Amino acid sequence: MPSFGDVLLGRARPADPDLDRIFGLVPAAAALEAMTGFVPSGLGSVCFRTVDGGVFDAFAQVQRELRRLVATEPDATAEYSTDAYGCGWVLTRHPQGALERVVNDLHVVNAAFEDGGFGPYLLCSLTGFARPDGRRLALVYTHVSGTFYPFAPAAGGGRDDALEDQASEAVGADLPFERDRARWFPLWDAPAI
Repeated sequence: MPSFGDVLLGRARPADPDLDRIFGLVPAAAALEAMTGFVPSGLGSVCFRTVDGGVFDAFAQVQRELRRLVATEPDATAEYSTDAYGCGWVLTRHPQGALERVVNDLHVVNAAFEDGGFGPYLLCSLTGFARPDGRRLALVYTHVSGTFYPFAPAAGGGRDDALEDQASEAVGADLPFERDRARWFPLWDAPAI
């Protein structure tokens, strides 16, 4: 199985993702809230390798179609950005707690990439969670392995390993979970966190 870093750097092709696994976030969120106090933030994002060359026009069409699909929902927005590594991001915003709508958007975005022939460019999808004390957490679905893992930035920098362990324990029974912590890649500036 290729690592997320290998796929990000173009050294390997990810496995075909099982997009229906994203729907498992809805029941997992109840367990996460009960155990940690984190609630869905209303943010979700999809990361993908950007496309150069002759297929760029088709890729741009997929992006326009995604913006149109997500914008038809009330109180929803879709934003595009590129990070320092050249990866593209689609961020969807909904009111806090609207997890089902976020999950539906993530599924629509991922399916549109696959339907457009760009499934191999998908890297990961994130769903954001927050607590009233300002702490943040994301559950990350990696298209490389078809599994989830938590990412929790610590307030003073670094990662909150204890919170990641707690989140893993809370949702590990509801989601296919990445057991190899070496594959829990930090996504510091990712939209939705």
